[in-house]
Amino acid sequence: MSDSPKSGSRFPGIRRIWRPVAVTGAGGTVVAVWFEEIMLYAQEILALIFLPIMAGLIFLLDIFIFRSRTPKREDISIPSERGAK
Repeated sequence: MSDSPKSGSRFPGIRRIWRPVAVTGAGGTVVAVWFEEIMLYAQEILALIFLPIMAGLIFLLDIFIFRSRTPKREDISIPSERGAK
């Protein structure tokens, strides 16, 4: 047997844990990318859901605002003297 130190890394702890560190590092990146993609799809789906709702609210607001501009039945039956001259 030789009394010389083993050939290899100076840090035996790194040799023992490099695989879990590599797997965790790559897995964490993949999880982050997947989470980002899922959030982007969720945002698009929510936009498609809320678009008709917002359009309906704008349509109702338009009806309520301009309802006062439409002539009433009583207004049509009463003759006006505008333009009679």
